[in-house]
Amino acid sequence: MVPSRGRRVPLVDLGVGTALLTDQYELTMLQAALSSGTADRRAVFEVFARQLPPGRRYGVVAGTGRLLDAIESFTFAGPELEFLTSRGVVNEATAQWLEKYRFSGDIWGYPEGECYFPDSPLLVVEGTFAEAVLLETLALSILNHDCAIASASSRMVQAAQGRPLIEMGSRRTHEMAAVAAARAAHITGFATTSNLEAGRRYGVPTAGTSAHSFTLLHDSERHAFRAQLEAFGESTTLLVDTYDVERAVRTAVELAGPSLGAVRIDSGDLGVMARQVRAQLDSLGAHDTRIVVTGDLDEYGIAALAAAPVDGYGVGTSLVTGSGAPTASLVYKLVARADGPDDDAPMRPVAKRSTGKPTRGGRKSAVRRVDGHGTAYAEIVSTGEPTPGPRDRVLHVPLMRAGTVVGREPLDAARERHERVIRELPPTALQLSNGSAAIPTEFVEGGPRP
Repeated sequence: MVPSRGRRVPLVDLGVGTALLTDQYELTMLQAALSSGTADRRAVFEVFARQLPPGRRYGVVAGTGRLLDAIESFTFAGPELEFLTSRGVVNEATAQWLEKYRFSGDIWGYPEGECYFPDSPLLVVEGTFAEAVLLETLALSILNHDCAIASASSRMVQAAQGRPLIEMGSRRTHEMAAVAAARAAHITGFATTSNLEAGRRYGVPTAGTSAHSFTLLHDSERHAFRAQLEAFGESTTLLVDTYDVERAVRTAVELAGPSLGAVRIDSGDLGVMARQVRAQLDSLGAHDTRIVVTGDLDEYGIAALAAAPVDGYGVGTSLVTGSGAPTASLVYKLVARADGPDDDAPMRPVAKRSTGKPTRGGRKSAVRRVDGHGTAYAEIVSTGEPTPGPRDRVLHVPLMRAGTVVGREPLDAARERHERVIRELPPTALQLSNGSAAIPTEFVEGGPRP
């Protein structure tokens, strides 16, 4: 039975821990900070992208729910500690500290499905330096992947103009990345996935038909179609381009009747083939039989088929590789820290001035400015508490308080949010041509004025 959308299968139930999904340098910093007495200083880290991939007008937040699950499982038990100490990664004192580790700080962030722009503070992690620094690689590995996939898939959904899309990239990426990609694509509007683990773990609707090997297995295409129809009924989708498309379509309608659910075309000039198949289906009385096309599609290929009689698209490789931008280029940077370990020690902004990689100090908040027509026109990032105007949207929501997850939500909530946010963006956001971010990011010292 498929679980309800948003149902979570915890990582610990899958026999997977997350403590070692990190880089050694974080433990190096931890051990040195414990030695110097700075580990307990309060600190604020932020996740942001300095720029969007070339040609992209907006990014999409995804992976936050997966990150919250992963943080809950981020603990160091006997096997992890034995590995770290036996390899000399940490000393005994650090191992004893890690054995008690549980993140107990606060996390705020843009919710899943929200759009972001250059320098948007997607995630704000507050806690001691020791607690927060350990989450860097975990946060970036999840968010960089999922945001990249969601940003690409959102463009594909917009290019499809309401026609359904199937995510089918499992065979083109790492097996667990495929699950995450299916989840991210569903947030932005993909209708279904071919990945069954994504269906089990996250409740993403699943779909699948057959491959050319199934047709080749049988003595003839007719035998293959008959077998599939007998197993799944006339509503199934038949793959018609193994041999001769025209003959296959004729055979499919002859066997299934005019109520055949759909045919799939996976090769050739998809626009030309779709028009020919549509005309043939109509001539055979199969007016309601849908045409689904697959075969190395991306957002540009989908847009090019806008005028073709296509009813749905299957997207694989370009989806799971971010359509040329496989990472969102997010970074995790310290922006504020306390002068000492006491709870009341004053906080000071900190920033790096590295050439080409500067940061802005201070904990940030963000609001999106929306005009009287409901169109966003600016992202206001400030170093103080937001004072939003009547149409401004505060972008941060609480995700964890005192180490407890408070921001978990069903996947459908993120999906619905993305639909709303996309409608709020200016029309230029949906252009596939090269261009800058759809709205500018403006920095304000202190809280933004209404």
